[in-house]
Amino acid sequence: MVRAWIISMSYAELQCASNFSFLRGASHGEELVMQAKHLGIAALAVTDGNTLAGVVRAHGAAKDAGLKFVVGASLSLGETRLLAYPTTRAAYGRLCRLLSVGQRRAEKGRCILTLADVREYAEGMIFAVLDAEHLVEIRKVLKAPLYLGVHRTYGAGDRARLNRLAELAHQTRTPLLATNDVLYHHPSRRALQDVLTAIREGVTVAQAGFRLEANAERHLKGPAEMARLFREHSDAIANTMVIAGECNFSLDELKYEYPDEPIPKGKSPQSHLTHLTWEGAATRYPEGIPDKIKSNIARELTLIEKLNYAPYFLTVHDIVAFARARENPILCQGRGSAANSTVCYCISITSVDPNQIDLLFERFISEERKDPPDIDVDFEHERREEVIQYIYARYGRERAGLAATVITYRGRSAVREVGKVMGLSEDVTAALAGIVWGAMREEMHDGRLKEIGLDPSDPLLARVIELVDEISGFPRHLSQHVGGFVLTRERLDETVPIGNAAMADRTVIEWDKDDIDTLGILKVDVLGLGMLTCIRKCFELLEAWYGLNYSLATVPREDPVVYEMLCRADSVGVFQVESRAQMNMLPRLKPRCFYDLVIEVAIVRPGPIQGDMVHPYLRRRDGTEPEDYPSPGPAFGPPDELRKVLGRTKGVPLFQEQAMKLAMTAAEFTPGEMNELRKAMATFRRRGTIGRLEQKMVSRMVERGYERDFAQRCFSQIKGFGEYGFPESHAASFAHLVYVSAWLKCHYPAVFACGLLNSQPMGFYAPAQIVRDAREHGVEALAPDVNHSGWDSALAPQGEGLGLALRLGLREVDGLKQDDAIMLENFLPPLRGKVERSRQAAGRMRGRFSESDSLRDSPNRPLIRRFAPPSPARGEGELWSVAALHRAGVPVPALEKLAAADAFRSMGLDRRAALWEVTALAKSKPLPLFAFADDQGRKEKVTLPEMPLS
Repeated sequence: MVRAWIISMSYAELQCASNFSFLRGASHGEELVMQAKHLGIAALAVTDGNTLAGVVRAHGAAKDAGLKFVVGASLSLGETRLLAYPTTRAAYGRLCRLLSVGQRRAEKGRCILTLADVREYAEGMIFAVLDAEHLVEIRKVLKAPLYLGVHRTYGAGDRARLNRLAELAHQTRTPLLATNDVLYHHPSRRALQDVLTAIREGVTVAQAGFRLEANAERHLKGPAEMARLFREHSDAIANTMVIAGECNFSLDELKYEYPDEPIPKGKSPQSHLTHLTWEGAATRYPEGIPDKIKSNIARELTLIEKLNYAPYFLTVHDIVAFARARENPILCQGRGSAANSTVCYCISITSVDPNQIDLLFERFISEERKDPPDIDVDFEHERREEVIQYIYARYGRERAGLAATVITYRGRSAVREVGKVMGLSEDVTAALAGIVWGAMREEMHDGRLKEIGLDPSDPLLARVIELVDEISGFPRHLSQHVGGFVLTRERLDETVPIGNAAMADRTVIEWDKDDIDTLGILKVDVLGLGMLTCIRKCFELLEAWYGLNYSLATVPREDPVVYEMLCRADSVGVFQVESRAQMNMLPRLKPRCFYDLVIEVAIVRPGPIQGDMVHPYLRRRDGTEPEDYPSPGPAFGPPDELRKVLGRTKGVPLFQEQAMKLAMTAAEFTPGEMNELRKAMATFRRRGTIGRLEQKMVSRMVERGYERDFAQRCFSQIKGFGEYGFPESHAASFAHLVYVSAWLKCHYPAVFACGLLNSQPMGFYAPAQIVRDAREHGVEALAPDVNHSGWDSALAPQGEGLGLALRLGLREVDGLKQDDAIMLENFLPPLRGKVERSRQAAGRMRGRFSESDSLRDSPNRPLIRRFAPPSPARGEGELWSVAALHRAGVPVPALEKLAAADAFRSMGLDRRAALWEVTALAKSKPLPLFAFADDQGRKEKVTLPEMPLS
């Protein structure tokens, strides 16, 4: 009797949908775990539909709470549903592969599985059938432990249905499994679940009808309540504990292993990295490796070996080496915590010379913290796809995948979707959305609602605001990370399911960067940067026109003329410092060296601004305010403990690393608390978790003798970094590109403008502003012309000693399609002889058009006849015309756009004349003005003024 009572009071909930069952589950996995712990549930399984996207967060919460967590998934096989529970690591791998199979054969967000698929990967798993109609068939096919899942949610005929299922289970010798088919952790979430259902179905809550759950019983229930509900079938309760006892797999068993392809046979990862580093150092420093660099290399390699991170550095090196070994190399630049190390500089991952900065490697990779290294690599944004496809080809789709990004309901999107399904009018919903920028509770107070003409006491409005607050932070769907690749030695699809992305030829894992950080899985960020595209094109132009061969690492450094230009805020188009805010800061900061640019990049950011650090730094830099280093009480630490942290920035924390070091030094955060703070900063925008640490940090600093105001400002800066973190290591890499782009603009303005125009869209400025700025720097800008312009802009000689002019490309013609411009280019034969260097630098120079013979006698246009050069397809001296272009396949709409842009000047056609010529090609009835002009032209000469461009 005692044992039976214990069993009846022990229960594991093995069917829970978290909010990663998109638009179905109405609770975070963490909420389900905490409620299960509170109710005394022995174990909990999260079984989202055809996905494992939510298991990592629930696993982490269960680990912290001391609750057994069972990994599972709900599999949809047409009209049949199965719950699947892997019992071992190998079985978990098979579940991941099963889900990958289903997701790879379907479009993004869907999964198509069959019973045959499940049978193939069933070994080591326990299943529960949720559809009694197909129980017999499934039992025959699956040679695995099988249960019949049953639940009681107070529906009509609940008990009778349960008895029928029990009889079926007895007949088929299938044990019963009790679940509550949980959709939310607490009954109060029923309303939000109704809202999610309405959003999913595309109706209002009032219209949803029977699509909504009948009651609020789909919440977690404690063991006593579940035992009461299943008192006639106690074996169904006991079986929950049987399954929980047999499922011994934990996500902690997932061990990440680096790929080993980049390592030559006969070498270890560490020995190969060491060889590459010293070989690269000799190349970087041909006149001898400085002692400081030798010391840095030895120290960094020792730490890398201790933490076994050599394969990670080699993986990144392999990707960078591919980009640089192309016949047409892809420009790239590493950044991130470990990217600015001396090792990364020597193996060419980054071009930032460690002699220019003083970033301690231990600040990025710590033996005590055991933080994984972080290296982001920026590639030319136009050619990043080449790198991405190389990675897929090298490692295979089963061993490489982009990380996911969880798209959540935030701010306006939450207001609009909830307001719509709750029946608010469009104008009220728009008014509510218009006042939302950050936290709902802070912005939707009564006073603010009254300001926009809404009644805070209205029950429906109050309910909408409450529901919006609940749904904020909920996952909406999975998207792909901008470039974070997870690569593994063994099969990645046995660690996490891999599915198709919305973009063609992209595959994505189900976990985001926070999930893989939790499990210690490393990613390599392969990012696209428009300025690298621009710089590469500028380097090509410099080589073609000036015979200069530059790279990111060889551009002349510390040129005072460049800094003079930046001090004048002459920075249109210059990377990172082209915004109005940066232009206002440049004359105040007056950068004179590379580290000043590092500060310039980082200072106009939410962290320093929100922490009120900008003005104190500027005053101290100008000498109008003394440097001040707050100190703790005499009993708590040395008076200069902050000088070591803030000395380089004159006592003012400007960088993310300094904010973190402040927490460790001034508030004595433990490594565990530091890790919690880093995670909170990374997820602040989505989850708002950083505020929980504010009291801890501020109070500790005050207890140690610091002024509360200083402590509060320090934490405010950390919150600012939570909105947009910018560490010193990233600032240093970006500052290098700031300098290179400024050097190009300063010394070769025509080249820089050409590179910018050919790399659009990017930056803050429209092409017209870039052209205007180039003219202000003495560059002659030539209009697009059918005879002289290709798709891209190009350089053209102005004459002996006059330098180079900028010839605008056809891409600047408003509305012109690239395909039409290419057709135009291909139709025209190359101009032979003259300006061979121009042809090499800017693409083929084109032949010249003339007017049509049929228009030769028109009194309305001058006749300037130019003959095309010889062509195999056309005879010497044949005349060319707008009509010839059209006959060659250039469509009339494209010719109209070229004419409107005044691109036929070299043919002797002004804007109006060209438009008339194009109009003559159209089959439609001519406009009255053209008909009148033709009639009058037969009687007398008609002269019209030149048509302006605008």
